[in-house]
Amino acid sequence: MTTLTITDAKKNLGKWLSAAVHGEDVGIISGAAIVALKPVKVRIAHPVEIREIDYEYARQEYGVTKTELNRFKKRSEADYQKAKREGAFIRIENPTLEKIEEALNRPPPSPKRAARAAKK
Repeated sequence: MTTLTITDAKKNLGKWLSAAVHGEDVGIISGAAIVALKPVKVRIAHPVEIREIDYEYARQEYGVTKTELNRFKKRSEADYQKAKREGAFIRIENPTLEKIEEALNRPPPSPKRAARAAKK
């Protein structure tokens, strides 16, 4: 492994990144630790996938456990359903950047009453 100080790495960062991409072991000394440079695989999340949270991605990106992720999913779903009941969402037909900006700049509509409150 080639090890470098932060200063040395900064001088030729492009060279060292390229070396790491091509399989060379490159490390940068930071205090008492050596931090490895290595390429990572990145994939684009398609709009349909955004609603479904992938455990492997969450574990790699954020270091969460399955229990933490499930707790987050449950809370997110509850928050989503509450906002939906309260009419907090704005529907934009055929969204364009201009229509989205316009919707964000106008004042929010007054929240709808919950069904239970309307029965009283």
